[in-house]
Parts: sequence; structure tokens; C-alpha cells
Amino acid sequence: MSHEGILYARTMGMKCVFTDHSLFGFADVGAIHTNKLLDMTLADTQHAICVSHTAKENTVLRSGYLLGGEPGLAPERVSVIPNAVDSVRFTPDVTKRKKGRRTVVVTSRLMYRKGVHLLAGVIPLACAEHDDLDFLIAGDGSMRKHLEKAIEDAGLTERVTILGSVSHDKVPEVLRRGDVFLNASLTESFCIAILEAASCGCLVVATAVGGVPEVLPEDIMFLAKPDVQSILDALDECLEALPRADPWRIHERVEALYNWDDVAHRVELAYDRAYDTWDTFMGRLYRLYRRGVVFGKMLWCVAAVTYLWWRALEFFEPAASIEPALALDDERFDDERFDDERALAREE
Repeated sequence: MSHEGILYARTMGMKCVFTDHSLFGFADVGAIHTNKLLDMTLADTQHAICVSHTAKENTVLRSGYLLGGEPGLAPERVSVIPNAVDSVRFTPDVTKRKKGRRTVVVTSRLMYRKGVHLLAGVIPLACAEHDDLDFLIAGDGSMRKHLEKAIEDAGLTERVTILGSVSHDKVPEVLRRGDVFLNASLTESFCIAILEAASCGCLVVATAVGGVPEVLPEDIMFLAKPDVQSILDALDECLEALPRADPWRIHERVEALYNWDDVAHRVELAYDRAYDTWDTFMGRLYRLYRRGVVFGKMLWCVAAVTYLWWRALEFFEPAASIEPALALDDERFDDERFDDERALAREE
């Protein structure tokens, strides 16, 4: 839908900003097709936003930059703007934690890409090493039965709880029950779940993949290679640091690093840069034409036909007859009222 939306928006002369939250490879068939589609989209946008520097590098390379003399998406046209966390909803509550026990919490889709096979290997060994350690897992997916079997075979059904799928509004309640958050993913461009857990006062153990190492300082997040023994070592290090960790201090640091006001301001600057770029319809067609010997010609034809079709629709139903979008100075966009609502939510 986003690619189609950009095509139509550019046809109508609008400036476009593409936000990329994903990491893709370059070798498998699915990635090749996805990257080709992205190539078209990025050739037709004025700016892009990525959630980490790793994601930025991935996006620039996937756009064809530095390949065969094609311009692709230059790095200066990409802004790195991380996700923010709702620090009002995600707050610590140490009264929810088990007294005399330590709980490792996991919130993830239970699938291979999220490292569930690593989790199945870590849990029995970690529980054998630490008698006071429990696991709380929220999520569902294709590898849930594999995980349940590993837990049952190890005789840990009393110490490992799998909640299944949990709605996002219930996630803070789950995270508050944990002392440590574990993320065993094989690929992540950023991982908002890490921020949410830290905002709830948890220390974090995570695999050092994708943009994860950029997320939190090393005294809050303990990194591991994506293998069982490395995760166990990082978990041991984290558990040793746990008595010195102050949940509210962790929350305050995350709130300062990833607040919505700062992120919104950086997004606004990115959109301003896109708005200030100069472009013409013929320049757009020329860029698309250069995207490949065959693919470029196809893009040129699609863009030209779409433009003619839009002009025909404009003739039969002029834009002046369509209700315009709300202006940003409308009272429904009142920043002061929004700030008052957030302050009230904090007091509650």
C-alpha cells in the first residue's frame, strides 16, 4: 500500500518521505523482488527516514546506491530517527515482581526469526544454573509448540509461563512483572520492545544484531551473539548487575533518550527538507527511466500512464470539488490541549 500511495502522490505532484523500519538481505528470491520494488519507490521520493544507522545503511544499499553509476538514494537524503516510547504507559512497578525470585520476561512473536530456537536452548540451562530464576513469555507463533515441548522435556512447566498472545494495552502489565527482558532475535532494525521493557525498569539482554546495539547504553543492555552460550553469559552478567539497578532511574534515562517531542521535531525537520527539494515531472520520468535497462522502461511507462489517467480524472472531477484536508492550524491540532491531556494522564 505504501508503494502504491507514493506512486499516486508523486503523480499528483506531492513531495514524499519514505519511512523504513525493516532490514532485508540481498541474496534470496524474496529479498531481490522486494528490493527492486523499493528501488522504484526510493527513486520517486525526496527523503527517507530510518530507525537506526544500520537500517540506513541497509536502505541506501538496497536503493542501488553506488551500483552501476545509478544515483540510488544518497545517504544525505536519509535521516536516522529512532522510535520513541510512551513513558506514561510504560512505567516501573516493583510491587508486581516476585519477592525472592527473579523473572526474565520475553514479549515476542514465537517464530524462527525471533530466535525461539535459541530461547528453547537458553531456558533449561539458565534455570539449571539459577534456582531462583523464572521465565514469563508473552507471544504466539509457529514455533510455540517447539518451545512448549522444550520446556516440558526439561520439567520446567512450574517455572516457565507462556501467556500466549497479549494485546498491546496489556504489555506494560507483563513487563512490570519482570526483572530482566530477553530479546533473542536474529534480525532487528531497532526493536521497540527493548525500549518498552527498559521504560518499565527492566535490564535487557539482547542479541547484537541489526540496529539493536544502538538502542541502549551498555550498563542497561547486555549484548550477546545469537547463540545459546553467548546469551547465557550475557544473562549471567545481567543478573550480577541486577541488585545495583534502579528501575525508576532506568525509566528516566529511557524517557530522556526517546521522548516523543524530540522525535516529532526531528521528523518535522526531515519533512521540511523534503518539502524544500525542487523537482519536475520530466525530471521524475528521467530518474525512473534510469532504474534499469528493462525495469526502468517499465517504470517510465507506469508513471506516464498514471499521470495521463490522473489528468483525465481531474477533468471529469476537478480537485476543487473535493473536500480539502484539515489545516494544521485547526483547533483539533491544538498542541497546548494535547500537552494538557498528557499531563493529566501522568497525574492519573
